[in-house]
Amino acid sequence: MRPTSLFAFLLAAAAPTALAQAPESKKPVPSETAPIPVKPEPRQDKAEPNGPDLIKPPSSVGTETPERPPDVPLASSVPAELQPVADPDEQRLVNGAPLHNPNVAVHVVQKKRFADEGRHEFTLYPAVAQVNGRFTEHFGTAFHYTYHLQENFALQLSTQYNWYSNESLFNLELIDKVREQAQAASALLLVWGAQAGVEVTPFYGKFAFNDDHLLQFSLVLSGGAGIGSTRVLVRPKVSNQVDGETFIVPARFGDTGTKFLGSVGGGFRVQFGDSMALRLEVRDQVYTARVDRVDGCSLQDFQKLEDARGSGQAFSELGLSGSCKYQKFDGVDPKTRKNYREDIVLGKDLVGNPSSDVLNNLGFYAGFSFLF
Repeated sequence: MRPTSLFAFLLAAAAPTALAQAPESKKPVPSETAPIPVKPEPRQDKAEPNGPDLIKPPSSVGTETPERPPDVPLASSVPAELQPVADPDEQRLVNGAPLHNPNVAVHVVQKKRFADEGRHEFTLYPAVAQVNGRFTEHFGTAFHYTYHLQENFALQLSTQYNWYSNESLFNLELIDKVREQAQAASALLLVWGAQAGVEVTPFYGKFAFNDDHLLQFSLVLSGGAGIGSTRVLVRPKVSNQVDGETFIVPARFGDTGTKFLGSVGGGFRVQFGDSMALRLEVRDQVYTARVDRVDGCSLQDFQKLEDARGSGQAFSELGLSGSCKYQKFDGVDPKTRKNYREDIVLGKDLVGNPSSDVLNNLGFYAGFSFLF
């Protein structure tokens, strides 16, 4: 009886150990056609007005409610460390943007502060200087009127008067030393001009001035056509001796009539406020040059004047052309005692071999505008 009881006790003690060490292949395997169980996700209700968010457990019996993981802020939502602003003036807005604040980066394309469409503009250029003078020199004053039809297109009227127009020092030196000079057409001088044309503005922009001002600038291109009055040097400044006295006789110029005048140019306009602007431009004035008359007198007129000068005949009886201003070649200057009849030969030499050319008068224009 004791051996049997002992054997039964040992068998009962070894049974749980054998079940625990059973191979995994003996465990039941679910069928391949059976649906795969999906763990239901917890439902998240809306947060109550003044309470924390609650997650209600699923309705399945015996399922533990999972714990909500703590909120972890996204890396991108962490604000960067702001730079300290020591000067309160750096917070001051300049045209809508704190330009000096290191914590602010402004990237914006703004419209023009002041529109040009439908506005009138008067521009005065007090001093216009020729910059390509080889045989001629010009200094003058110009006035332009511009009507802006559109923001980048305008109509323009321009006038210019050259209060100084003379042959260059190089050409005058040739006359004085070697008795040679450029052809009359190559040294034709522009006295005044009037043109009508257009002006276009391809682009515009802004730039900071004195750290707290924004100025508006634009590139302007212009072109026009019109007429201009020309003259030619007949006699340079000379000295005249009469009865032991020396007189300085000023230069003598002859009118050569009006010529076709055209121009092209470009430059910048910088606008200060709503009604003031500064203009810096370069313009090339092109005009035709042909010298076949001086003071309206042709070669035949000068021939008659020269014949009458020796015989003492009155010029009014010579039957000259209607355009010939013979009075300019007659008489004596009471101040310098210069006999104007001596200039007949000089005028005849200018028209004796008619010359023609196309001249470029490149000038620098600096002026200011008023807009309204």
